[in-house]
Amino acid sequence: MSKSLRIKLIFIMLLMVILLMTVVLVFLVRGVQDFYEAQFYTQMENVITHSELINNLRFIADNEDAAVKMSELMGAFSGELGIDGDTRNYYVLDGVTAEILASGNQDSSASIDVTPNILTAILGEHAYSENSRSSYMDVAIPVTGYESGAKFVIYIIDNKQTVQDQNAQVFVLILRAVLIGFIISIAVSLIVSKTLLSPIQGMTVAAAAMADGDFSRKIGVDSEDEIGILAKTFNNMASQIETMLEELKRAEILRREFVANVSHELRTPLTSIRTYAETMSDDNELPPETEEEFLHVIIKESDRMTKIVQDLLELSRFDSGNSKLNIELFSIEQSIRDVYAAIALDAKKRDHTLNLELEWRIPMIRGDRARIEQVFMNIITNALKYTPDGGTINIICRNREREISITIEDTGIGIPHDDLARVFDRFYRVDKARTRESGGTGLGLSIAKEIISMHGGDIQIDSTQGIGTSVTVVLPILGPADED
Repeated sequence: MSKSLRIKLIFIMLLMVILLMTVVLVFLVRGVQDFYEAQFYTQMENVITHSELINNLRFIADNEDAAVKMSELMGAFSGELGIDGDTRNYYVLDGVTAEILASGNQDSSASIDVTPNILTAILGEHAYSENSRSSYMDVAIPVTGYESGAKFVIYIIDNKQTVQDQNAQVFVLILRAVLIGFIISIAVSLIVSKTLLSPIQGMTVAAAAMADGDFSRKIGVDSEDEIGILAKTFNNMASQIETMLEELKRAEILRREFVANVSHELRTPLTSIRTYAETMSDDNELPPETEEEFLHVIIKESDRMTKIVQDLLELSRFDSGNSKLNIELFSIEQSIRDVYAAIALDAKKRDHTLNLELEWRIPMIRGDRARIEQVFMNIITNALKYTPDGGTINIICRNREREISITIEDTGIGIPHDDLARVFDRFYRVDKARTRESGGTGLGLSIAKEIISMHGGDIQIDSTQGIGTSVTVVLPILGPADED
């Protein structure tokens, strides 16, 4: 492709040179011809009209051998008239018949055509008419004797051979210029084609690599012109496509993990329910207390399945954009106190110290009160689950001018550093066995993240394994920015 473009570029440059030189040739030839014609008629008029030549010719016209003497007088003015006897000559004609009576080259056998200017002179008028299409230039001047009334015509003709010679020289010069222009055009075309086509060739190679799935190839162009911008845009596009493909691959991996986790989470309680139900069905002699225990397990596992399905439905609504917030103005301080009161009994059962620290005059905020309380309940419940008995849990609420910050700190087992980046992933658990024992689904923090994001806030986790975990939720006081 690059070779064909290079040939096309060279051809275009050569064609431009030919067209340009053709135009120049036409204008030069026409200009030389117009200049020479204008110079001829101006010269003739100045010499013949603005001098004593006409008066002297009229005096001579009354003498014998007037034609010969008039020719001799014209010869004296040959230099001023540019007469060379070859390309430009003069004739003395009979003023009635236009017969040649004398000439500057003394050629008795010479003959001339009767031109319009000669006819005009025979009628008694000076004739300087131009005809650029004719092959000659001429002037005809009537001369009448003062006493005898003899009529003559002084006729000067130029065969334009000088113009043709000059035009031939111009043509040769133009031809040489064209040849030099060809050489320069080819050199320039090669340089320009290399400059312009190298990035295009690079983009072609990169595009072919992209078609094969390789998006790492980049085009090295440092220029700031359109080609450079195109190359940078191409590189940026390749990077974005590569990133998008990586995200798609990661999304596919997450999708597979999600499906596997959902299947596993649902299969575990179903297996338990089926096992206990089959045992009760096969053994009719189970003690009443054992049957009651089995029924309790079945109900517990059913509740667990229900919770998983509800959480999945809620996440699905988040993903589809169908989840709507019930925005209202409410007291975030009162919501925190309500959550604190709801969790206080569980904390007391495990001998936890539950502290509540509220700054003075916490403002009311706009948001979905039920959803925000759900977030706090999930976070504090996790703190209770993963803090050994006798631990400490602090709930701290602060005013940050346009935002409210709520931090839940615990002295629990903590989260390994490598797991912190994935704690918001769906079904991700740091300690899977312990989480299942405590009834967790691995979706609580994912739901909390979605709810806080919908409010235009942020949620962050800082944890040190073996020391404790701190979860900070930041909410805007004015509510979501995209609130209708």
